[in-house]
Amino acid sequence: MQRQMARRPRIVVIGGGTGQPVLLRGLKAKDAEITAIVTVADDGGSSGRLRSDLYMPPPGDIRNCLIALADTEPLLAELLQYRFDAGSELSGHSFGNLFLAAMTNITGDFETAVKETSRVLAVRGRVLPAARRAITLAATFIDGSRVVGESQIPLAKKKIKEVELLPRHVEPLPEALEALAEADAIVIGPGSLYTSILPNLLVPGIADAIRRSPAKVIYVCNVMTQPGETDGFSASDHVQAIYDHIGPRFFDIIIVNSAPIPQSILEQYESKGSYPVRADVEKLHALGLTVIARNFLHYAMYARHDADMIAMQVLSLIGREHKAK
Repeated sequence: MQRQMARRPRIVVIGGGTGQPVLLRGLKAKDAEITAIVTVADDGGSSGRLRSDLYMPPPGDIRNCLIALADTEPLLAELLQYRFDAGSELSGHSFGNLFLAAMTNITGDFETAVKETSRVLAVRGRVLPAARRAITLAATFIDGSRVVGESQIPLAKKKIKEVELLPRHVEPLPEALEALAEADAIVIGPGSLYTSILPNLLVPGIADAIRRSPAKVIYVCNVMTQPGETDGFSASDHVQAIYDHIGPRFFDIIIVNSAPIPQSILEQYESKGSYPVRADVEKLHALGLTVIARNFLHYAMYARHDADMIAMQVLSLIGREHKAK
């Protein structure tokens, strides 16, 4: 017991998109061992072009997580996020994506490229793709129609019935399964429900490893709904959608914002069809969840999770008794 308390807490963060790096930046400042498991389902923009042109996993979400955990000069981080302007064949590509593509060619595979890039950037923790190869995401809507491709799903603007991976039988990284087995906390989200969160959980072996883990499994619910994906969703709707795909009683705890959002911020989102996710606490309790609902927001131009507040909340849960699964 003393040995367990002496070591740093092990936290695994699962997701993708813009939400995952926010939490990683908060955790980087804390004394914790961090592993990020990142989706490889993106097929749009620069990542999608490199994926199809070079037959490699999409690097964009991986790049953002590497930068979030990097212990490097701000100018280097800015360089990796630099996106080339229109007017050339490089238009739309970020330098970091091209860097990872070059490293993949030099090292021979994407996994090694990510590891070597982590070393170059002095990353505090590990960044792991959820699967060994790029994943294609398909969605079936409640009207029976279907689309293939992560970037195409929100464009359909239909209510989603389910998403699935193509091919179904993809291999998770052994390092990811090992990290889940040894974690003290597994944090899922924030991130796009159908296109960032579920693509990770649907990788064969990932959800089972989470269920077997003695870790506390924490879901960080999105602050705002996402047009074409979670229109009209409450917090419990997010949880139920995940349970519909991988089975019930998956999470122990949900972190959800319950504070009002300033009108000036709301108007920016409403113009894009996005609205606050309602913290329907009673329904969350009915799903068997411990609910932590309070103000978790940081305001700049948008309503985002406060990285430090979320990180502190997660760390406050470490050290409690492990659950029996």
